[in-house]
Amino acid sequence: MKFIASYTSLSIIIVLLATTLCAWNFMRSSNRYPPTPSMASFYDLTAKNLEGELVSFEAFKGKRVLIVNTASKCGYTPQYTDLEALHKAHGGDDFVVIGFPCNDFGRQEPGSAEEIASFCSKNYGVSFQMMEKVHVGGGDQHPVYSWLCSASENGVADHKVGWNFHKFLIDENGQLMASLRSGVKPLDEQIVEFAQGQ
Repeated sequence: MKFIASYTSLSIIIVLLATTLCAWNFMRSSNRYPPTPSMASFYDLTAKNLEGELVSFEAFKGKRVLIVNTASKCGYTPQYTDLEALHKAHGGDDFVVIGFPCNDFGRQEPGSAEEIASFCSKNYGVSFQMMEKVHVGGGDQHPVYSWLCSASENGVADHKVGWNFHKFLIDENGQLMASLRSGVKPLDEQIVEFAQGQ
């Protein structure tokens, strides 16, 4: 009996470790794409910023763009620090970071626009572009995320945002270049090289 109990415990531990490893690898996965013309223009998109002003993505023509869905109460929230560092080091005429607060996962972004802006500024000194809170999936999916997640619009592949801090890279020609899951850190080599135009 003691042997069976030990064997059962060992089996449970192995299954839990395998499941955890699979989940970790999934959250760190990324998909990269060769330059491919999109079906719908990235530059036709618009979104409101946290101040409620409409931003035309035409303003990002000629710039490399990182888009990320953010949340204030997530295990990945400390990524704000590295996103800001990436913005400070490479942001400007050639590269921009755009954050989209999202409450779709675990209700981890419950705040108003004012509360989100205050949280980001006070806790992480965020100075990169923050947009209004949006839905990244489902029936109320924001048009920007419809473009990012639909091959019929981005011309590359279908995607599903699985959690907060999922990152997308769009090149200076408005072409989707990569989809990076939450576990890929903002200062990961592939993101830094993209920000630098390499």
